[in-house]
Amino acid sequence: MTDPSLELRDVRGPSALGGGWRRALELLYLISVTEFKRTYFGTVLGYVWSLARPLMLFAVLLAVFTQVFRVGAQVPHYPVLLLLNVVLFGFFQEASGTAVGSIVGQEAVVRKTQFPRLVIPLAVVLTSLFNLSLNLVVVFVFIVAFGVAPTWTWLLFPVVLALLVVITVAVSMIVASLYPRFRDMAIIWTVLSTVLFYGTPVLYPIDVVPATLRNIILLNPLAPLFELARKWVIDPDAPGPAAAAGWPRLLVSAALFVVVCVMAAWIFNREAPRIAEEL
Repeated sequence: MTDPSLELRDVRGPSALGGGWRRALELLYLISVTEFKRTYFGTVLGYVWSLARPLMLFAVLLAVFTQVFRVGAQVPHYPVLLLLNVVLFGFFQEASGTAVGSIVGQEAVVRKTQFPRLVIPLAVVLTSLFNLSLNLVVVFVFIVAFGVAPTWTWLLFPVVLALLVVITVAVSMIVASLYPRFRDMAIIWTVLSTVLFYGTPVLYPIDVVPATLRNIILLNPLAPLFELARKWVIDPDAPGPAAAAGWPRLLVSAALFVVVCVMAAWIFNREAPRIAEEL
């Protein structure tokens, strides 16, 4: 008979948070700060590049939607609304897009070191959050200079930011954990993020969209966040997501938000122990 002690057993790799929260947080901070510094190290303009990208996109879109499609004439404070939206969506797109290949990019570390796998996509999001924080300072300077008066609802804006970070982390976890096994994920997410850009009220406010299409757009979990940002920061008289779509559809959007977050936790916990095998 075979000695049971000599039988081969499956050995699970490090889990999403293997090593505990404290170690995960220490590694998260270290990797994020290092990556943020490395991104602009040696460049002539440094951090200015992070601000230049959304500003150049903003300038092009502003010209198109005010001079060609004339959307800006229908919307109060459209230039600063567009700038705010571009910066917010840019954070989501940058973080999730970079997260796709983040684990594969750390292949040498993943293969040789025992550490919480969740740190890698979280570090990507945190690095993008550093950029967003600096960009928002400039955006709010533009908003005030444009003539938008500060109101108490500006104090609610961190709620929008927190929810945006949560959904960004969830999506980043999904794409980062699936990419080592399914390399098509990079192309798929590039297409999906472009669809989301046009399917989210970034270039337009939701109240200028026909009712049928509006109801579909507001099922997108990102859409209510951008409408809340518009109402709380730019235009207090804007209808807001609840008035634009009604509570039933808004609850569906909230449910989809929760589903994405739950799926992210489940998928990452399932994939984390075998990520090194897929590299």
